[in-house]
Amino acid sequence: MAATPTAPDTFHVYDVTLRDGSQQEGMQLSVQDKLRIAGYLDELGIGFIEGGWPGSNPKDTEFFRIAAAGGLTLHRAQLAAFGMTRRVGIAAADDPLLAAVRDSGAGIATLVAKSHLGHVEHALRTTAGENLAMLRDSVAHLRAEGMRVFIDAEHYFDGWRLDPAYAREFVTTAGEAGAEVVVLCDTNGGMLPGELGQIVHETAELGVTLGIHCHDDSGCAVANSLAAIDAGARHVQGCVNGYGERTGNADILTVVANLELKYGRQVLPPGRLAEATHTAQAIAEVTNVPAGPRRPYVGMSAFAHKAGLHASAIRVDPQLYQHVDPALVGNDMRMLVSDMAGRANIQIKGEQLGFDLSDRALAARITDRVKERELAGYTYDAADASFELLLRAEIGELPEVFTVGHWTTSSSQVGDDPGRTEATVKLVADGRTQYFVGEGNGPVNALDMALRRALIPVYPAVDGYDLTDYRVRILDEDSGTDSTVRVLIDTSNGDRTWTTVGVGTNVIEASWEALCDAYRYGLIHLLANRHPQADRPGPTDESAPGAPVHSVS
Repeated sequence: MAATPTAPDTFHVYDVTLRDGSQQEGMQLSVQDKLRIAGYLDELGIGFIEGGWPGSNPKDTEFFRIAAAGGLTLHRAQLAAFGMTRRVGIAAADDPLLAAVRDSGAGIATLVAKSHLGHVEHALRTTAGENLAMLRDSVAHLRAEGMRVFIDAEHYFDGWRLDPAYAREFVTTAGEAGAEVVVLCDTNGGMLPGELGQIVHETAELGVTLGIHCHDDSGCAVANSLAAIDAGARHVQGCVNGYGERTGNADILTVVANLELKYGRQVLPPGRLAEATHTAQAIAEVTNVPAGPRRPYVGMSAFAHKAGLHASAIRVDPQLYQHVDPALVGNDMRMLVSDMAGRANIQIKGEQLGFDLSDRALAARITDRVKERELAGYTYDAADASFELLLRAEIGELPEVFTVGHWTTSSSQVGDDPGRTEATVKLVADGRTQYFVGEGNGPVNALDMALRRALIPVYPAVDGYDLTDYRVRILDEDSGTDSTVRVLIDTSNGDRTWTTVGVGTNVIEASWEALCDAYRYGLIHLLANRHPQADRPGPTDESAPGAPVHSVS
């Protein structure tokens, strides 16, 4: 059966996150996780989604069962089932794994096959001729069953180096059997763009539609993918956020952004590229594997500027230090504040936060204050919330949502008993004195509990605040236990997350400062937005306003 060539104006964007990406160390996806990720990919406009390998494990089999039963509605993407060619000595129609692909309900079968003669002889333990027969039989069988077939030519480039004639014969055999695309795989990820592009160019002369699948072991997965496209590949595979085994696969979002913004090729539906950052973050939340702040285009730091020289130029033209407009991929420019900042950094950052810092003297004063604090160990490039509080204090616009009278914490342990840690906090909020005791797993947790309990009677919304991350760094290691400590805390109210910083001579002191700033920042924005419960006092143990409230755990 002759191959069905790809139309000249058609380019395939094919995502393998649900199969190849899920092989990343530490990543475990449930069936529901896979269904959610498929929905995000479809919403972005990815053309093909590889759902997994039905028949190889219960999870992937269940995914395809649910999808076929209507549990997955795809508006733009087509679903592909991964599998392998028939086994040695078994007819294609009788191979149970091939049958699982055939019966998966997917319209596309992507079969992996050995294109490296060394793997054929030593891994499959068969002959070159039998391997080609396995390829031919499997493709022909699935085509006869009405499926489109893509072939993943495993270890193609290493196989070409060993025996280019056999690699060519593999591609020709797949095309003649009816494979729509033959995907050349840099399975070991060791290729460099120059050689890879040349091999793709020579393979393209065979007249078979080619694809590319790259791993990032040499740090060139995206560059190799683009080199293959330059050489004639019409189909590209990759994973969102570069997920995958070892160092990962080509980041499909980076490839797509480069194709649209650098090559001028429309590979997603019009306007969908602006959802790239949202897609990266949403899928990272499902996988519980961070996207990485330095990922091209979609990372939080992709358009973050720290140097004062950059900031001065950006005030004139934002694109002087940005290769594209961040809005094109749904991202934003961020101005970082640090000891490297100049006045322009502070002015731009202030504008982004809604403050007018056009007064050069005021901006210079705040800049000096930032540098002074950074010298003492603070960092504001990763703690925007603390920077806003500093800025408000300097310009006299820091609301006094609460003031702390005193705090203490103590821990005790007797024998093997895990012991207990208590913290007491006395503060004034909305004119009312609050005194609470908190008990927790260690002094920081106990302080958090005490502070939270002291604030909730006055600001009930605090009950919805969660500490989501906590990071400690010793700033002067040579001082041993007498070192200065910096603490960064991430806090979330369910809608947004903010970061605060604290510095002290011990971890408890630094943590307390970061905790207070976290609640103070959250409350300032709560009150500014006038949420329903923002400024409505809650119930107390005393009826008179301002009377102390006492509670012991």
